[in-house]
Amino acid sequence: MEKVLVTGARGFIGSQLCKRLAGSSVELHAVSRQPPLDVPAWWQSIDGDVSHTGRATAIRWWNVNLIDLQATRELIRTVRPDTIYHLAGLVTGSRSFEMVLPILQNNFLTAFNLLLVTAESGAGRTVIAGSVEEPDNPDPIPGSPYAAAKGATSGYARMFEALYRTEVVIAKIAMVYGPAQADLTKLVPYVITTFLRGERAKLGSGIRPVDWIYVDDVVDGLMACAHASGAQGRVIDLGWGEVCTIREVVQQLRELIPGAPEPLFGAVPDRPLERVLIADVGATRELIGWNPSTRLQAGLRRTVEWYQSRPVA
Repeated sequence: MEKVLVTGARGFIGSQLCKRLAGSSVELHAVSRQPPLDVPAWWQSIDGDVSHTGRATAIRWWNVNLIDLQATRELIRTVRPDTIYHLAGLVTGSRSFEMVLPILQNNFLTAFNLLLVTAESGAGRTVIAGSVEEPDNPDPIPGSPYAAAKGATSGYARMFEALYRTEVVIAKIAMVYGPAQADLTKLVPYVITTFLRGERAKLGSGIRPVDWIYVDDVVDGLMACAHASGAQGRVIDLGWGEVCTIREVVQQLRELIPGAPEPLFGAVPDRPLERVLIADVGATRELIGWNPSTRLQAGLRRTVEWYQSRPVA
């Protein structure tokens, strides 16, 4: 049975990935800095572990801070995973100076520690969640602390693969959205919950074109990265491959929510150094045989329906 380790298991993508893996024949280990306080409906606590309802697969939870190198080393030596999905980190595009150190620690140092100990132990393939925000030549200047940390992580990951034969795949993920996204500062859940309260969403200009990708498609892509032959050492884009402006997405959300008020575009300043970033889906299809399947309109509808079915935050 394949041993699978998921870091950042309480996060948006991590929890959806665990949900998918829990329905398959794997030995599943989930890592978070805190225990799962709010256990999703599809988890059931059994003797300190968590089991998928109606399934044989149990989830073993590990409360480990991956910033701690020795704790990370002990985790990998104990679990000895065949596959690692590294999703832990702070997902924020903030340009605030106060966020530089926390983002470096949580996004770069955690990944570096994991790369180091997997090289030491000879663990299996590691899929690292990167971002299309990462700088690429000939534009090497990161637009945010998050982009800088992700770019540095990818550089080290490729070095570990080339020098030390650590089996690594970097999945550069576009703008993810979908049901159960708990961070209400993210655009889609913020706009939906604000509209559902009957309030006007305060936004920037909204003119930025964005490559949007539904969370289920990202999970499919990550799993393909973990098992596709010839993917090791590669940087693989997970996105739709087309862009839609923030204004257009907000308008679609407004049409899906009857009575939603007019949003306030220009109420907050746009972030500096934003770039138009589009996933190279053609190259991804050739490398791992993956294609996104959820069109934006369908994904937004499912997302709105999920938030509508719950108490308004």
